[in-house]
Amino acid sequence: MKEQLEALNSVTINFGEGGMMIVNIILAFVMFGVALGIKTQTFKDVFLNPKSVVLGILLQWVALPAVTFLIALVLSPLITPMIALGMILVASCPGGNISNFMSSLSKGNIELSVSMTAITTAFAPLITPLNFFLWGSLYSQVISIKEEIPTLVIPFMPMLEQILLLLGVPIVLGLVFSHYFPNATKKITKPAQMISIALFLGMVAVSFSQNFQIFLDNIFYVFFIVLIHNACALGTGFFGGLLAKVPTKDRRSLTMEVGIQNSGLGLILLFNSNIFPPEIWHGHYGGMLFITAWWGIWHIISGLSVATYFRTVPIKD
Repeated sequence: MKEQLEALNSVTINFGEGGMMIVNIILAFVMFGVALGIKTQTFKDVFLNPKSVVLGILLQWVALPAVTFLIALVLSPLITPMIALGMILVASCPGGNISNFMSSLSKGNIELSVSMTAITTAFAPLITPLNFFLWGSLYSQVISIKEEIPTLVIPFMPMLEQILLLLGVPIVLGLVFSHYFPNATKKITKPAQMISIALFLGMVAVSFSQNFQIFLDNIFYVFFIVLIHNACALGTGFFGGLLAKVPTKDRRSLTMEVGIQNSGLGLILLFNSNIFPPEIWHGHYGGMLFITAWWGIWHIISGLSVATYFRTVPIKD
């Protein structure tokens, strides 16, 4: 399996200077559209009923990356370092917007779900590179003791600067726009998000079109890895809520928020050669690309399945 997955690392996606400009514009547009759906009132509401939100943020920002790190170590005899780093990158991303729909479908706490998505997205420019740097560096150090791997030095400050610029600015602009122009925001939020999704899917299709056969050759292994990782992410949210004894509705939303990650953001970051310079990553990080891309497909399937099950179970508290 490990030898088979090595073939993924040969995949490189080079958009060129003009292509990277388009990728960055799409990313900025996506984050601006996401920020339009964030209400400043959400942050105020957290202080009124903080327990479940604080718990959710801790599960998202601390527990999930830690659990992912442990899974990557356990699977290290079967997976490549780049696959493991792809898992850590996904775990470092904020919750995906689709989690709000999943939470609603599962009869969870919608306000909690929206609050968590808003907060993790707003702080993603800082938390995503920080978590990826901390857990990615730790994994590289631990695994290098057990086996010989290429030296991987994750450049935290350059990554942080790029992500703050590419994510932070559009998010701030989106928050400011929604605050001062609420009527216009209501009209353009859904179209902006739909357009951004269409642009993103188009970019992914073009990017992977030349490497589709490699993906098909390894789909079983990629599916197996993402299945385990995503199940553990959903379980982290569910059992974290269970241990903290939060209400059932809150527990369902925590399950969705921690199990549904904005892997699309991780994929776009991987496309950016300024954030993941080929010379530092030895020119190949295809394993990270494929794990991140497949997660974006699988978490929709798993999320719908779990939400449908939750919907059939009566809420007794």
